[in-house]
Amino acid sequence: MPVVVFVDMQQEYLAAPRLLAIPEIDRPLANCRKVLDHSRTLGLPVAFIRMIDDCAFFNRATPFVRWIEGFEPCRNEMIFERSSPSCYASEPFASLMNQCRGGIVLAGFAGESACLSTLIDAFHRNHKVTYLSDASASHALEDVPANQIHRAVSKISGLYGDVYETDDWIASTQPRRLGRGNNAGG
Repeated sequence: MPVVVFVDMQQEYLAAPRLLAIPEIDRPLANCRKVLDHSRTLGLPVAFIRMIDDCAFFNRATPFVRWIEGFEPCRNEMIFERSSPSCYASEPFASLMNQCRGGIVLAGFAGESACLSTLIDAFHRNHKVTYLSDASASHALEDVPANQIHRAVSKISGLYGDVYETDDWIASTQPRRLGRGNNAGG
């Protein structure tokens, strides 16, 4: 059974005109909500990992470090904190993933930094990762627009794990019903 990991579901990414705000966040955020609802319905393990540091962006003293509304973890869900891009920078997260045989389903922000670095770290640890490319978004880099960066990140991610669209992943994880007839169930 995979662990569904939501990366940086923090107010910082919604807080325009702040530097890390993602202007085109509505669709990826809606897909994250679909993934979270589906995961909770199926009873999949859910983990939230967030960036915490002493700089101006993810400082505990600012409101921007808080969870995005609707993405507050439930009591039975895991919370990890890290201070550098890869989720594996959190030792408790890395320890959990070392013992988890079901792999990771990855969604969240930002694709070009936290998600990509986590995919690469997972690959080097022989951990299976499924990246939900449309439940993530990236920032623009220099003169390259955000949508082009994210498209490239999604393509590169395929080198390190499986890349799915949200609806395809949800369909692939729906519980299967036994049919009727002579061959039902075997």
